[in-house]
Amino acid sequence: MKWDEYSDWAKMIADWGADYHATLRDRPVRAQTAPGQIAAQLPQAPPDGAEAMEAIMADFEQIVMPGMTHWQHPRFFAYFPANAAPPSMLAEMLVTTVAAQCMLWQTSPAATEVEGVMVDWLRQALDLPAEYTGVIQDSASSATLSAVLTMRERATGYSGNREGLSGKGQLRIYCSDQVHSSIDRACWVAGIGQDNLVKLPTSGPRYAADVDALKAAIAADGAAGHIPAGLIGITGGTGIGACDDLGPLLAVARAEGLYTHLDAAWAGAAMICSEFREDFWANVDGFDSIVFNPHKWLGAQFDCSVQFLADPQPQLNTLKIEPEYLKTTGDAVTNYSEWTIPLGRRFRALKIWFLIRSYGLDGLRARLRNHVLWAGELCEAIRAMDGFEIVTEPILSLFSFRCPGSDADQQRLVDALNDDGRIYLTQGAFQGQKIIRFQVGQFDTTRDDVMMARDVIADVWRNLT
Repeated sequence: MKWDEYSDWAKMIADWGADYHATLRDRPVRAQTAPGQIAAQLPQAPPDGAEAMEAIMADFEQIVMPGMTHWQHPRFFAYFPANAAPPSMLAEMLVTTVAAQCMLWQTSPAATEVEGVMVDWLRQALDLPAEYTGVIQDSASSATLSAVLTMRERATGYSGNREGLSGKGQLRIYCSDQVHSSIDRACWVAGIGQDNLVKLPTSGPRYAADVDALKAAIAADGAAGHIPAGLIGITGGTGIGACDDLGPLLAVARAEGLYTHLDAAWAGAAMICSEFREDFWANVDGFDSIVFNPHKWLGAQFDCSVQFLADPQPQLNTLKIEPEYLKTTGDAVTNYSEWTIPLGRRFRALKIWFLIRSYGLDGLRARLRNHVLWAGELCEAIRAMDGFEIVTEPILSLFSFRCPGSDADQQRLVDALNDDGRIYLTQGAFQGQKIIRFQVGQFDTTRDDVMMARDVIADVWRNLT
């Protein structure tokens, strides 16, 4: 392809994208294809000769698009959102076009320096203390793994990377039983092991970790000769939105010398609204590491996860490796590849810059407040449906419910709703039973989109019964 052809096709694809978003409400939210259906339409071997872009685009429309689930659909109420506000998409187009690998300051000074400022803009928006710095990761999973590795190295006197873990004893990490599975995986990858991730029971209206259970677990581990290494808290757990009471957990962690990490991947975005901070963010400034995902609720194009660090040095001591070919001479600069596991880095900060400038914090706050309000309204509408029950009350914009019947009936309803195509939901599990999750968070959803879900659920349920 020549560059003049690229220009023509780029314009055509931009027009295609605008039309795609304008017609999303007319499409089923979840892909309606059967397993293997897309692969069966692709050639089994690559072509030896060049093919025309017209043919490639035609196949994209006919083969690929029917197999896409539309995460930007205004009635996407499953999982958590992976939003893509238009300004962040434009920023990604620029990043893709420039195609820089931004691993070091010298490999693109602007990428490093804009990242530092954007992290600080978000720090201010979330009302974190000025001493916090941070780095943009690809996902909360990577940020959590970075924190768990730091817990490991700190507890072993920063000898694990060099010597391995043999003979270091059993390192123990403590968390709520409502944490995301990425916490478990981080312990696997870090060599700590599933059995050394101690999950605490939860209780109360926001399903907070039991602080007395934490104290007892640490005492028992000490008596057994184990090594308490870290604590992971949550604000807005994936299953039901569970939120720990941060102050009491931190008091125990400080007393025991534990490194602390807070997973606020979804709910952290809501903390740009001051009214939510007292309930969900109090004492957050005691955590060593905090992660939230602008690519979830805030509207930044995936992938974009911000990890704040009260002191970056422990993570740098854990992850920094500096062969001669990566050294930077001259004035001291920040090389963010030393703060993260991957060496290669994309210019993720640009989409945050475009996003915040395009909407302003007030514009973003208005969206989040609406989502919380509409989730509460829909919750009451479902509560009023005959035989339906609310299992977990709204925590920000997430709640869960059950239809009449068994666990099998819950799954039957979820599957039927998703096959219907007008909305997209997912199931979950809570206290030994299957639940149906509902979260409001897609960037362009409206109150009508949200409240329509009640009618769709009632309609599909009637057809099932």
